[in-house]
Amino acid sequence: MSEINWNDGAVSTLTGGDTLTCANLKQGQLYAVFLYNSAGEDANIGVNVNIGNLYPPKTVTVPGTTGNMGLAALALVSGTDTQTVSISITSQQQGSKVTAWLGSVGMPTNTSGLHNQSLPFNGEQQHYDKCYRYYAVPKSQWYQLTLNSPVTQFISTQFTENYLNVFINNPVGDPATVIVPTGSVKEGAPGLGSYQIVKSDSTPQTITYQDQGNGQQKVWMNADSGQNSNNSSIAAQYM
Repeated sequence: MSEINWNDGAVSTLTGGDTLTCANLKQGQLYAVFLYNSAGEDANIGVNVNIGNLYPPKTVTVPGTTGNMGLAALALVSGTDTQTVSISITSQQQGSKVTAWLGSVGMPTNTSGLHNQSLPFNGEQQHYDKCYRYYAVPKSQWYQLTLNSPVTQFISTQFTENYLNVFINNPVGDPATVIVPTGSVKEGAPGLGSYQIVKSDSTPQTITYQDQGNGQQKVWMNADSGQNSNNSSIAAQYM
């Protein structure tokens, strides 16, 4: 059993009895805790997410997998609710192992373990594999984001300062099983909520999303498995 300083939000390993704590959340920013089951066994793992005394902890079920090939579960946390988030696995879950990192426009500050690079706005497809993080400060004009994946329920994210888009290519089932809001975080359009789910309903393998730059950084992160990401891509261009 150990208490682990997680202030940099970096890729870390959590096992039964461990607690990771980040006390560097910023007011007005939205965060996602990325959780991958890396135990190598086809058994779900319950991860407790605690954001302080004002809100009860939530348990996020991280899907079981063999060969470290599962998709991520996301716990969404608002820096307006708390400065501190802790995640833990009970000591009773012996053999449990989860890989975790903290995503936002500013996290993780230590990107070791992630493929971290600027997203070019030239319309060219970029690889979008597991552990990929792209960032950019789009100019103050409209741009188009294109996400392609042949895989069922391919999940990726776009962070802005206080809002999150969760993209799902080829959607099936209920994404609420792996996208868990905490505290005051709620689903809704910009201005009404903290995040929205954007699905590729008309053209299943492709999401074409239009957005506008405003001088603030945006971050894109893959939330799917390695095997599901082999043929997936992201591209951005100004309109």
